[in-house]
Amino acid sequence: MRHIHIIPVLLLLLFSTASCRQANTQTTTFVQQADPQCWTCDLPLPSPLTDREEQILTRKSYVVSYNKDTRQPNWVAWRLTADHTDGPVPRPVTGWHDDKEVPQPRAYYQDYRGTCWDRGHMCPAGDNKWDSTAMYETFLMTNACPQNKTLNSGIWNQIEMDCREWARKYGEIYIVCGPLFLNQEHDTIGQHNIPVPEAFFKVIVCLDENNPKGIGFICRNNEGTKKKDLYTNTIREVERITGLTFFPDLTEPMRTAIKESISTF
Repeated sequence: MRHIHIIPVLLLLLFSTASCRQANTQTTTFVQQADPQCWTCDLPLPSPLTDREEQILTRKSYVVSYNKDTRQPNWVAWRLTADHTDGPVPRPVTGWHDDKEVPQPRAYYQDYRGTCWDRGHMCPAGDNKWDSTAMYETFLMTNACPQNKTLNSGIWNQIEMDCREWARKYGEIYIVCGPLFLNQEHDTIGQHNIPVPEAFFKVIVCLDENNPKGIGFICRNNEGTKKKDLYTNTIREVERITGLTFFPDLTEPMRTAIKESISTF
């Protein structure tokens, strides 16, 4: 395996050693969209990043914070409603395709060939059966990370199915997920040296003022078979681990309700 240096994110929950943070950074400005009917308008995004590269990409059903250094997302955010938990649109026949909106070098389908890693969806295809464009865009390589096959088909998939159940139960939820790079060095795959994350995070909230809820997950990128509740965290803890600030524009009572405790969905 080749190795490359990637800026790590502090993960005291899983590791006892501290990691460094990147300097000499670039901030991306969030651009307001003009179309009031767009699905991603008013989507509550994490705060702009100042400690790593960021390029904001807006799709029909989700938004990506893309990092050209890792050739992967920093995070992917989307809104899932009850009526979008199913639909008639099948997975695309052509499968994964590279994203020409991001600079080279970037991830390609071929980078994963011959490896033991899946092209792991961040925003899942199962959340986008309601629209052919939305489904197609989930197979952009900027929505993928090298993910352990057992994790992808196991705990990660179970959390995705739980999210669809929660969306049907509460009408609407918001989700943010992405990779975690914990070490100074990482295994890489493919011609374009795609680093393999050590873990993944996912936070889910229901913003119903009468019944706000929030829960976070940290999943190691390995063949672990522990039940998903053993990876459960408060959203505040996931913020500390990732260095991200989720849902920054919430009122203080709502922020406390969804970030400080682990809700039972």
